[in-house]
This record gives sequence, C-alpha cells and structure tokens, in this order.
Amino acid sequence: MMKKLPEFLLENYEIRQWRHAIAILQADYAPEWQDIVEVLTDFRLLKSDIVSGGGNKSPLAIRMDAAFSRRGWIEKSFDTRVVIDDRELRSPTHKVDCYKNEIAVELEWNNKDPFYDRDLNNFRLLFELRAISVGIIVTRSDELQQIFNSIGRGSSYGMSTTHMSKLLPRLEGGGGGGCPVLVFGIKRSLYVEDV
Repeated sequence: MMKKLPEFLLENYEIRQWRHAIAILQADYAPEWQDIVEVLTDFRLLKSDIVSGGGNKSPLAIRMDAAFSRRGWIEKSFDTRVVIDDRELRSPTHKVDCYKNEIAVELEWNNKDPFYDRDLNNFRLLFELRAISVGIIVTRSDELQQIFNSIGRGSSYGMSTTHMSKLLPRLEGGGGGGCPVLVFGIKRSLYVEDV
C-alpha cells in the first residue's frame, strides 16, 4: 500500500500504518486524505522551530494546526458517557489536535514519550465508540537528533521525548487497539535553515 502514496511523502516522512489506515483513508475519506497530503507536502521544519524556547504550543505546532484549520479541521473534545441501566458514567477523553469527519490527527513534536500512550489509548476509545475511523500521529524521525545536536539543542530533544523509536513499539504492540493508525515521522530532508 505504501507504493500508492505520493512520492513526496515517501521521500520526506518515515511512514507506518496499523490496520490498513491508508486504504481506509484513500477509499472512504478521500477529501480528508487530500487535506493530509497537502498539509504534509507544504510543511517544512524550520530551524527557528527548533531553536525557539518551549511553551504551551511550539511555533511548529501552531503552524501545522493552522494549516489544518484553513481546510476546515478543528480541535475537538468529545463528551462521552456510558449508561448502565439508570446510572450514567462519564468517560472523558483527551481532546484531539485536529479533527474532521471521523479522522483524528495528533502532533507530537517534543513531548514526553508517555503522550504516545495517551494518544493511542484515546484513538482506541474513540474508535470503539465510533467517533473516529482513523487516528494519525505526526511526530519526528529519529534522524532529526543529528540536526538538534549540531545546532546545540540536542539536550532539549532527548531520548525520553517523542520520536519514532518511542512510538513504533507502542503502535506495533497494539496500543491503539482496533483503531487504524497512520504515523508520519518528519525526516531531515524537510529541514530549512531560516535563521
């Protein structure tokens, strides 16, 4: 199925899928898939994204969220509950960074790696509740560590933060349950020295 992906994505992202996520997106969610392809094709990793200090949301996350927002995607919280006879139990989920028509996208750029557990568990629960059909995580490829080290930011992007080698064992171990999941790891070929 990877052969059917646009060449730009294959060259510039490390890509993994779980439970036929790509086929589902291409066949059943073509407009959303087109949005994802366009956002990822237009994206560049700017040096200023790396050297700027942390905070609630990085400039990189703000730019990516804005690119999805321009295409009608929203940050989404779900009000989920379980009713057993007359007893209602709230079952809160974590909000999704970008959501459109049953497709959920999370960006994990430089968080602690347990955020992957949160995202995959959230995808699993929302899929079981029929709120989403595919979950997508955009993160960074391990090879970016060389860039971080070369510009003196390696310690800010350490081994306990979010990158592909922390995500893949969780994904392949079934962390998303039955939810189809697609993962994009940003590669060094997208890096641009803007400062």
